[in-house]
Amino acid sequence: MRTLKEVKVGETVTVVRLHGEGAVKRRIMDMGITKHTPVYVRKVAPLGDPIEITVRNYELSIRKADAAMIEVE
Repeated sequence: MRTLKEVKVGETVTVVRLHGEGAVKRRIMDMGITKHTPVYVRKVAPLGDPIEITVRNYELSIRKADAAMIEVE
């Protein structure tokens, strides 16, 4: 299992599954990160957190803790 947290800058991956419970999972889905969605990793902050991604033609920054809940391929 590979998560979004482990993806390198410049890679495009596809969301396979969202882990997590309740409000956290709902927030991730509300940001447009759903199953079968392509995600491009644009940048990682100098200290490693947050990660800047492109999802559905918009830019988004997410924490590594949230990225670890997103399973990708």
